[in-house]
Amino acid sequence: MATKLEYPKNGAGGLDETTTGVIRLVLVDDHELVRHGLRALIEAEPDLEVVGEAATAEEAVRRIGFDEPDVVVLDLDLPDGSGIEVCRQVQTLSPKSRVLILTAFADEGALIAARRAGARGFVLKRVHDFDLVAVIRRVAGGGLAFDDAPDTESVQRPKDPLLARLTERERIILAQIAEGKTNREIADDLYLAEKTVKNYVSNLLMKMGIRHRAGAAAHLVRIQAEARHAYPPADWDHPRR
Repeated sequence: MATKLEYPKNGAGGLDETTTGVIRLVLVDDHELVRHGLRALIEAEPDLEVVGEAATAEEAVRRIGFDEPDVVVLDLDLPDGSGIEVCRQVQTLSPKSRVLILTAFADEGALIAARRAGARGFVLKRVHDFDLVAVIRRVAGGGLAFDDAPDTESVQRPKDPLLARLTERERIILAQIAEGKTNREIADDLYLAEKTVKNYVSNLLMKMGIRHRAGAAAHLVRIQAEARHAYPPADWDHPRR
């Protein structure tokens, strides 16, 4: 079953879902199959057009700066960097472009980071085709499309036994560590004292039974990589009609 998406109503933070003209998109995902499936879905719509694709963060930056699309459909996990950092750079590269995060991994820390980086939407790849098209139009029209609880069960009660030992806040901080952030940067992002973050890090390492933060980050990255296969991209081969 697809995740239920909540959109702000007109006059409450979003614009009308209908837009004029053709909506130009850049697709950023390191899986070619996913990009091809998205392209097939999108280009079946008369008002949507894919003008570029990218498989890496570096490629995405060049593509977005050159094409200046209306919407960037962006995966979080890229081989050479984080989609969150690409999202931040979009604000400078192409200020009129709106970013829609499309990810296979339900992670509350990533959701928070995406909002702060300027993303206009955050949805899971298991979203139904017609829902995704509606989300794209919504974001292009200036609205928001955030699933504030991407997958409550997996966020609050992870299946991985080590992550299950952590509190919600500790998992958010671990996600920031996995992005390579220092305690100072995490403190700034989460509006905490640096000493508080240091205590959180010490506690989560102790709970996980891991001595170094790099090891904890590596564990999370491995779990995230495995989670990509939870919702097979085969569903994205052809648009539903």
